[in-house]
Order: sequence, then C-alpha cells, then structure tokens
Amino acid sequence: MPRIALDLNKAEDRREIKSEWRVATGLVPGEPNEGLTARLRATPARLADYDDSGWKVCGNIRESLSEGFTFAWYRIAITVPERIAAVPLAGSRVWFETNIDNYGEIWINGQIDRSTGVIVGLNAQHRVEVSGSAV
Repeated sequence: MPRIALDLNKAEDRREIKSEWRVATGLVPGEPNEGLTARLRATPARLADYDDSGWKVCGNIRESLSEGFTFAWYRIAITVPERIAAVPLAGSRVWFETNIDNYGEIWINGQIDRSTGVIVGLNAQHRVEVSGSAV
C-alpha cells in the first residue's frame, strides 16, 4: 500500500482532511492564572468534546509561543477522506508524526497512550497511530 504524507502546516494539505489547527495557551485555556490551581487533577482541555471554538486559528504551527508561560494546546480535528491523490484509504493505518521541543503529550479523541503519547527531549521526533483502519 502506498504511503501518503500530509504536512499539516500547509493549508492545501489541511484542506485534504477538512481541518484547521487551533491553539490556546494555559493548562486550562481562558481560565484565571492559566488554569493552574492546587487541586486540579487533570485539565478538561484534553477531552475530545472540550469547546475550543474560542481558540485562535493557527495557520503556522511552527510559530513560537516561547514568551512568558509556554504551556499550550494545539488541536486539530480531521476527516479522513475516501481518497487522497486518487489513492483509496479504506483500511489504511493513519499516523500522526510531530517534532516536540522539551515535553509534549499527544491526545487522540480524549485518550492518551502513556507508552507512545508522551514525548520528552529536545527536538524529539515522534509518531502515534491515530487509526488502525481508516474510513
């Protein structure tokens, strides 16, 4: 089966999967003190149904957010089409690959696989499986 790679920082590739990046800073975006409270067990921003409609649409995910508090959430909702570049995707595996500087977590549909979804290291390349069988 051919491999198809999309660069999700490119608008034309995001159009293939009907998506856009959204970004917001803070452990709990929009909350006072960036959502940092003594008894917060987990941020609701990790949940699949968390309302990100007020977050900034981000056309360049490589844009630095290194000013002040730098905890940030990047979210993207995708729709896997039946075909990309005339290649049928039914039954294909879907992967998300990224490069993380310092620390990151990859949550898919509100879930994280702690063995593959946590990234630690400087400029660490990482990928996780989104779906074992697309479409």
